[in-house]
Amino acid sequence: MSTEKLSKETEKKLLDFFNNVIEPKDLAKAIRQSNYLIALSIVRENENGTIYSQRESVEKGFYWLNELAEILDPYLDAE
Repeated sequence: MSTEKLSKETEKKLLDFFNNVIEPKDLAKAIRQSNYLIALSIVRENENGTIYSQRESVEKGFYWLNELAEILDPYLDAE
């Protein structure tokens, strides 16, 4: 995990993005939907006996996108 801080410019762009472009809840929903479609396509591809060559990077990407979705709109922690 990176310990580097975001630049002020990056922070400003992120704040602008979340305040003026998209609601965090909507972005979380889009991330979850995209992750589902990516996972489903890889599973279906592997049903045909093909081996996905970048499995590790896809698994990491899937994990980190889900983490981001949870930060934006906690869903799994809901009681």
